[in-house]
Amino acid sequence: MRLDYRLRVLLLAALGFASPVAGQDHPVLVELFTSQGCAACPPADQLLETLADREDVIALALHVDYWDYIGWADSFGQSQFSKRQKDYARIKGRASVYTPQMIVGGIDEVKGSSQVQVMGTIATHLGMRFAPNGVHLNLSRGAGGEIRIEAVAEKGLAYAADVQLVRYRDSETVEILAGENSGRTVTYRNIVTSWNQIDIWDGAEPYRATVQLEGDDAAVIVIQQQGQGPILAAARQR
Repeated sequence: MRLDYRLRVLLLAALGFASPVAGQDHPVLVELFTSQGCAACPPADQLLETLADREDVIALALHVDYWDYIGWADSFGQSQFSKRQKDYARIKGRASVYTPQMIVGGIDEVKGSSQVQVMGTIATHLGMRFAPNGVHLNLSRGAGGEIRIEAVAEKGLAYAADVQLVRYRDSETVEILAGENSGRTVTYRNIVTSWNQIDIWDGAEPYRATVQLEGDDAAVIVIQQQGQGPILAAARQR
């Protein structure tokens, strides 16, 4: 049985949860697929830097590894990020991928170096962030460094959602010695180091979980419709 949203809030309060409405304010998730070996990527990396510290945006750099063969192996590149980008392309009916590419909200794809397109797409998502799916997510930090996750789906979920834990490094400067960007020194921001599914949520009842963290990397919880669909909610602990 699905509970009315107001009853859910009361239930959360009775369980000692914070009100989801008082939680983090629905930031927009932006994924930049980039590579140290891509000559077209530095402008997109700079654009992501302007987004990195915004509170209304969670901007993440996912370094792919499929350009490593052209002369420079990306020191942050991971095959799982290449696969994530290829899965987005497959969902949209495309057989190829490119860098730099940004995916906004798990839905819209834009050229990662186009400031006008990127900012316009983010603004559109921010304009509809309060109501479109009714999923409210709140994170709190425990005394032992763990993250407590609290989520409620105002009207339930049409499809099950993946609950994902993302870790990222704030900043690192790389001197690139070969490949298309040979001779450049680039400072990268919000470098994703891992992206893992930790649970599946059907939205019928409020979701509560605790995740133990290791290391100093910042953490993001992403709730995404299964099948790499729309981002329903995202929140961060730095």
